[in-house]
Amino acid sequence: MSTPVGIVLVSHSAELAAGLRRLVGQIGSEEVPVVTAAGTDDGGIGTSYDLVLAAIKDADRAGGVVILPDLGSSVLTARTVLEDHPRPDVLIVDAPFVEGAIAAVVTAASGADLETVANAAKEARHVPKF
Repeated sequence: MSTPVGIVLVSHSAELAAGLRRLVGQIGSEEVPVVTAAGTDDGGIGTSYDLVLAAIKDADRAGGVVILPDLGSSVLTARTVLEDHPRPDVLIVDAPFVEGAIAAVVTAASGADLETVANAAKEARHVPKF
């Protein structure tokens, strides 16, 4: 397998992100690094600059990293991290949190490149549930 794209789940809730990580782990592949950056540094609800920065480094296996934020300040926090530490191989993706994560992990597990993984997450918003 080629170097996988890493996935970072940025959420206000550590429990929400951990549950999603477990779900995508069962659907995707153990080869795809999925890392959470969730909650505040002291375990509260919110987002943490330091946790996002560390998660990007942890998810990076040289194939690039897709960041999937849940809402609001998680987007702002991730953007701030990338403004301070710009990298062309790290993308914040506007996608539904759950469906986007599943699409990204499945696509990354197939060996797809960074752009393809990011596009799969984005396209997940157009998949009808019924």
